[in-house]
Amino acid sequence: MTQRISKSKRFYMMNPIIQFFKFIWLSIKIMLVVAGGHGGTRKANN
Repeated sequence: MTQRISKSKRFYMMNPIIQFFKFIWLSIKIMLVVAGGHGGTRKANN
């Protein structure tokens, strides 16, 4: 378990671009969810 965590940490340290992209993707997803949530039945369009 500890080896796996350190491995992932090392991977993110070596690839900060992936971490940055993941953060952007998360924010976009949240924005879509919020926009869709306000629309109600508009979730079908997604």
